Amino acid sequence: MSYYVVAEINVRDDSWVPEYLKNVTQLVHQYGGKYLARTPKIEKMEGERQAPQLVVLIEFPSRDAATSFYSSAAYQPYLQAREQGASTDLLLVAGEDIATR
Repeated sequence: MSYYVVAEINVRDDSWVPEYLKNVTQLVHQYGGKYLARTPKIEKMEGERQAPQLVVLIEFPSRDAATSFYSSAAYQPYLQAREQGASTDLLLVAGEDIATR
């Protein structure tokens, strides 16, 4: 079953972004991930809270692939850089079809 990482990002300092994009994109692919969206083009349709500056949606082939990427030693310096330069809400969502239950 696929799992999806959904990131809502608000950047405070963008100095980390070029290195992050250059290196993390490759790491995501190494763990079987595929970017489905990485964009500031967001249209809020409902809700009380403010829309984030960026939304990232990554599909992984499994929960293990997603969590292995996130906890990998190779990702940690980029995670720390992102945490210092942005506020992020990060979700891991199972891609199961509830209609077939």
